[in-house]
Amino acid sequence: MNIHEYQAKELFQRFGVASPKGFPAETPEEAEKVATGLKTSHLVVKAQIHAGGRGKGVFKNGFKGGVKLCSTPAEAREIAQNMLGHYLVTNQTGPDGRLVRKVMVAESVDIQREVYFAILLDRESGAPVVVVSTEGGIDIEAVAEKTPDKIYREKVHPLLGMQPFTALKLARHLEFTGDQLKAASKLILNVYRLFSTLDCSLVEINPLVLTKSGEVLAVDAKFNFDDNALYRHPEIVAMRDENEEDPREVEASKFSLNYIGLDGNIACLVNGAGLAMATMDIIKYAGGRPANFLDVGGGASEEQVTEAFKILVSDRNVKAILVNIFGGIMRCDVIAQGIINAVKAVTLPVPLVVRLEGTNVDQGKKLLTESKLPIRAAGDLAEAAKLVVAAAKGA
Repeated sequence: MNIHEYQAKELFQRFGVASPKGFPAETPEEAEKVATGLKTSHLVVKAQIHAGGRGKGVFKNGFKGGVKLCSTPAEAREIAQNMLGHYLVTNQTGPDGRLVRKVMVAESVDIQREVYFAILLDRESGAPVVVVSTEGGIDIEAVAEKTPDKIYREKVHPLLGMQPFTALKLARHLEFTGDQLKAASKLILNVYRLFSTLDCSLVEINPLVLTKSGEVLAVDAKFNFDDNALYRHPEIVAMRDENEEDPREVEASKFSLNYIGLDGNIACLVNGAGLAMATMDIIKYAGGRPANFLDVGGGASEEQVTEAFKILVSDRNVKAILVNIFGGIMRCDVIAQGIINAVKAVTLPVPLVVRLEGTNVDQGKKLLTESKLPIRAAGDLAEAAKLVVAAAKGA
């Protein structure tokens, strides 16, 4: 789950992370009101979408830049008018862009120096790792590619957490000195406390800045949260913006289905994440293109299977569906009956190929055959892939 930048500011305030003041607005009038309330002539208006590269983005109405500096409330209103209700295209949105429903009006700062700071989970070591670089700003990807020696990593013990001496060490790597060294160390400790307390999988501050007045501030931030821990943080769940997510993924989450939309035309329904990945691979190997990742889990109910089919057929690009089930905890006869009931409940506009293996597989195949429904049974996964690719091509 991701959140908007203005929401990140709210979390920064909660955990004592120094950041310029800023508030959201949904209309040009609100933007002007917020700008007036900030009582400064140093203002910035930022489009609020879940994508990076906003500063270099271009709106489909021709307006350039999703991050704009201004000096008066009237200018803030005019900029917001050009952003709100329009699609912003960046290097992370794809050609369709994202519709801007909110902007954030904030204090702009006079930047002396920009650095990069992030905390993320290292899956290999099972511990948080801090990534810092003196080369902060919007082109951090280029730094990683061209000058990786300028990026420093520090693992944090998952039980001991961030220690003051580690925060001081990181601040020194970012070349802070004097009073700024103390301020940067304090900010780093507070960001780690936020990361740990809220079960984040990523907190990225780019840029972390030193202002000409000597302040150390988190100017921009990106957050990711561990979805499996969200039940502990209802206040974070309340920040979810479903408008920024694939509606199919939103619907799938309501039924505890793990769904990710892709750009292919062969839909997949599989039990188990590893088997789902293998299924996508073999579809690709057979000459097809998977339309999604969909893991119904090891104990899917009939309702979940039915809802999964509804989500799959809602994708107009889908030309065929492959169900690949390995019955371990879940018996093949139970899943077969669920498939039959789902097909009866959902009118399938495309061919359906089913491959079953595992516990009670013979009973499951018998149920599919006796159902007299237009279901193509496959003996193994390779055959299933060939059948579904041919069906998608209309063969």
